Amino acid sequence: MKLPVIALTVGEPAGIGPEISIRAAWQLRGEVRPVLIGDAAYLSMLAGEISPDISLMGVSLEALRHTGLPNCSDRQITVIDCPLAAHVIPGQLDARNGRSVLHTLDVAIESVMPPAGWCDAIVTAPLQKSTINDAGVAFSGHTEYLAEKTGTAQVVMMLACEASATLPQPLRVALATTHLPLKDVPAAITFDSLLKTLQIIDQDLRQKFGLAQPRILVTGLNPHAGENGYLGREEIDVITPVLQHAATLGITATGPYPADTLFQQKYLEQADCVLAMYHDQGLPVLKHASFGNGVNITLGLPLIRTSVDHGTALDLAGQGLGLADVGSMLVAVRVAAGMVRARAASFG
Repeated sequence: MKLPVIALTVGEPAGIGPEISIRAAWQLRGEVRPVLIGDAAYLSMLAGEISPDISLMGVSLEALRHTGLPNCSDRQITVIDCPLAAHVIPGQLDARNGRSVLHTLDVAIESVMPPAGWCDAIVTAPLQKSTINDAGVAFSGHTEYLAEKTGTAQVVMMLACEASATLPQPLRVALATTHLPLKDVPAAITFDSLLKTLQIIDQDLRQKFGLAQPRILVTGLNPHAGENGYLGREEIDVITPVLQHAATLGITATGPYPADTLFQQKYLEQADCVLAMYHDQGLPVLKHASFGNGVNITLGLPLIRTSVDHGTALDLAGQGLGLADVGSMLVAVRVAAGMVRARAASFG
């Protein structure tokens, strides 16, 4: 099978995104065919400072649309050139570059969607939302933007980490709600939205992870999963009916379980994914186990998209090269490549 072609958007140019994207692309060029999306001149300059061995080749979007991806050996990385509007000073945001950063996402979407299809998956480096908003474009995040541009009504945020010395198997945690104030979470957990979330998780675990019968463990919303209604009725009125209906659709989802005891090895070894009800219920556990080596995956999109589990780290970028940890970017690329292979096998 040919190497998966992975498009990497380099994110906020003043942050660590360009550095970790270049390092990951170069390190993994024997496992995947990486394609960087960013300012080719800036990335080439940065690559030379990282290592004289790294070679990048810029190609314009117009040329790409006409001839497709150029042939490259594993001694050179292709860059789809998206020129910046202003000179980059590491660690210092510049709103003049906001629209250029957003353009890299548009190019990434084009690269993986028909009719272009030059690439197989997208991996996104962290960007700074404020830079894009300060450039006059309303922007709330990668996930929302990708959903809007692909016409996807609902997506699911899932974070994952690979097996390690302290974690015998991969851990995946999906969220029923994401960036909401805690007071708004109960109202957001409805029968329809929770059922759709389970359907998205089940479908993508089958089609993009190659799991024949995914096993999903579902947390309750309240302490002790509501304790039979004494600590809240969401488990009785919403979550349990959803799980019962999901079973009739062939989805193996069990619960609701108390979140404070669910994340134990004896339970996790029986699961392919945990569905938590809100952001700070499930993610602290995963980030404690894997911070710096985790990956953010957007489920429900008509494309494969993974991302790092950290931000732009402007402070590190401002101190110079070599301080940023490339671990999460490496995992994000490898997970995306694995999803490409699983999807290919799933569809024959």
